[in-house]
Amino acid sequence: MTSIAIQDKPDRDRGRAVRVSGNISGRNNRGRAMKTLPLALLLLMTALMSSAEAAGFQSVSIPDPGSAPLQVGIWYPSDAQVPTEANTPFHQALSHDAPVAGNGLPLIVISHGKGGWLGGHADTALALAESGFVVAAVTHTGDNWEDESAEAWRWMVDRPRHISRVIDYMLSGWRAHARVDARRIGIYGFSAGAYTALVDIGGVPNIAEVAAHCAATPQELACRLVTASDLAKLNEAGRSGPIWVHDSRIKAAVLAAVGLGFAFDAQGLAEVEVPVQLWAAADDRNVPEAANTDAVRRLLPVPPEFHRVEKAGHFVFRPPCDPSLEAAEPKIWAMVCVDAPGFDRAAFHRTLNDEIIAFFRARLGGS
Repeated sequence: MTSIAIQDKPDRDRGRAVRVSGNISGRNNRGRAMKTLPLALLLLMTALMSSAEAAGFQSVSIPDPGSAPLQVGIWYPSDAQVPTEANTPFHQALSHDAPVAGNGLPLIVISHGKGGWLGGHADTALALAESGFVVAAVTHTGDNWEDESAEAWRWMVDRPRHISRVIDYMLSGWRAHARVDARRIGIYGFSAGAYTALVDIGGVPNIAEVAAHCAATPQELACRLVTASDLAKLNEAGRSGPIWVHDSRIKAAVLAAVGLGFAFDAQGLAEVEVPVQLWAAADDRNVPEAANTDAVRRLLPVPPEFHRVEKAGHFVFRPPCDPSLEAAEPKIWAMVCVDAPGFDRAAFHRTLNDEIIAFFRARLGGS
């Protein structure tokens, strides 16, 4: 286990940490920040990210039969010239629709937290692309900052299916699909996205476990999101056949601040055989570590590579906020962007991204 502490000048051996408050819904118990933010403010929430390396980017719409198309952002290695100014909603300078560099490239799919969007982990996506990965980040239909119309039972079922649909597209429909190595696919999920990833790699939620946990701890945020009605609908849907989508093409997973971790018992995790890198925020009030990330860590049949980020809240895994948000929206700034004294979020993200890249390189193979 790695325990990551905050330092003014972070030490590589000890690691570093940051905090952005929030919860598995992309909001905390003080408000509905992600849904009520206008787009301009959402864009302010991500700090300016610059890069010395070339990276290409595409925004695509993937058909999803029976539902609205999935909006996906794709970062990838490219030899194209880097623009001099940011040209994306997440303040990155990327070469739009540029040629892809390399062959046999590994693919990483990113699943955001509830109420998030495809740009929520743009810094990690860019770091991966600059390191030779193709990255596809999806905005989950019915469960994003613009549209949270999906009931909890529905997004619990649909999110893992979305990931498989994205993988299908990246391996057959994407214009550069021939450059992707179908044997080297990983996933990075945050919060509800970590729940999503856990299902995709073989996890099966136990509805009875959810009911029992929420009866004992009704104040937990997830228990206010997933109602008794949702559980009843999940049980009803399960009577007609399997409802949880697993994808054996995924060979490694990074899970950060696992939402609904208490939904998985030992039997429900018994089929999870791929290597996992697991991250917990020690001061996570919205997805408490003991009942979620730590519970998953103890029950995974293959011990994960575990990292605890000390003095960190739930949104430690989101990029630093743009400083201009403080004056524009002081309440949102205080809720989402303020870290513990001495806590260097930008430094932590350098460590986080380095660790994620190293993990996927080791587990998926390649240089």
